[in-house]
Amino acid sequence: MNNPDFKDATVNAVKLLLYKFIDVAVECGYTHFISGLAVGTDLWAADYILRKKKSDSSISLTGAMPYLRHAELFPSSYRELLRKTELGADRLICVNSNPDIIFSRKGKGSELYRDRNYFMVDNASAVIAFFNSGENFSGTAQTLNYARKQNKKICRFGLDDVYSLMKSASTNTDDIWRNTAIIEELYRILA
Repeated sequence: MNNPDFKDATVNAVKLLLYKFIDVAVECGYTHFISGLAVGTDLWAADYILRKKKSDSSISLTGAMPYLRHAELFPSSYRELLRKTELGADRLICVNSNPDIIFSRKGKGSELYRDRNYFMVDNASAVIAFFNSGENFSGTAQTLNYARKQNKKICRFGLDDVYSLMKSASTNTDDIWRNTAIIEELYRILA
């Protein structure tokens, strides 16, 4: 697992599966997407949606910031992707617009992300999530639990799904992409 080639291939497979979920959503008629502008799958999804917008003007993207200075915690490797996403989004919404508020891991602040997560669910008819079973105290778990309570459609996948794809396709990007075509259950969930 510490092999960088395997890590890169896994990240690539996660992205490809995420892109497939988005493609299926578009094929099922979904055109408005909301990103929580978080490091990882949120920004990867937003980047892909921005690329899809170039060929489909009906697609729109809203970026939901938990608070104004949320990017201060981002690793430098994601700041350019966040900047590009914020510039390309149709709308940016700051769920908590108090300019003085900051997140602190030692106390105050967790409600900032909860409020952003609830905002996204409240303004969506379906949720696409990368989530691994057992991550019960993550923001994604919080979002999915709230989405269930709100009777939203949920499409989720995790590392088990990614590894299954990689097992059948090795780490070849084209093979992984071809194997995502077998995800017929997505059409039933999103239709």
